[in-house]
Amino acid sequence: MLLTQNLPLDLVADELYTGKRLYFYDKGEDIPIREAGIWQVYRGVVLLSTFQASGEEVLLGWATSLTLFGGGLTNLPVYEAKALTEVYLRWFSRQEIETSPALTQAMWTQLSHRLQQTESLLAIAGVRRVEDRLRQLLDLLKQELGEPVANGIKIPIRLTHQTLANAIGSTRVTVTRLLGELQRQEYLALDRDRHIILKE
Repeated sequence: MLLTQNLPLDLVADELYTGKRLYFYDKGEDIPIREAGIWQVYRGVVLLSTFQASGEEVLLGWATSLTLFGGGLTNLPVYEAKALTEVYLRWFSRQEIETSPALTQAMWTQLSHRLQQTESLLAIAGVRRVEDRLRQLLDLLKQELGEPVANGIKIPIRLTHQTLANAIGSTRVTVTRLLGELQRQEYLALDRDRHIILKE
């Protein structure tokens, strides 16, 4: 029987990762991508992206607590990770993962989640109307990152209008206009720190 069977993921994490060194990256810092293994988020939010030949950024997703990312999980020639908050990470070599069945099982759950997130972003990209793409992206962010507050669900990180535009294949000007319209429709609000709050 594997160590992780029927245990909550946070308890599994405590048992598997005790004594594992944490690496700190401040908000806005680029996180180095290594080929020989993967990062796992202990705390914080990491934005994952790539760039087209034109220089345009493409959002690949985001990594939160226990989520995996890194060069060992992609075939993209350009793969970047940026700390959206203060971030603490663990580093695992390929050998560590391959020789620990318990670690492999615990990580499988998170890899499945990253696949679901990627498929959700691909589905959004296929929606015809840009307004609908933006709404669906905000709903996904709400589901993935949302924190309940008095007047709705807050997205606790600040994503630039350009990042949102890149995620839905639009322009910054269009996203700014649409966010304004959604505010007037009371679909969303902004708090004093400019975090998006989606109304329930």
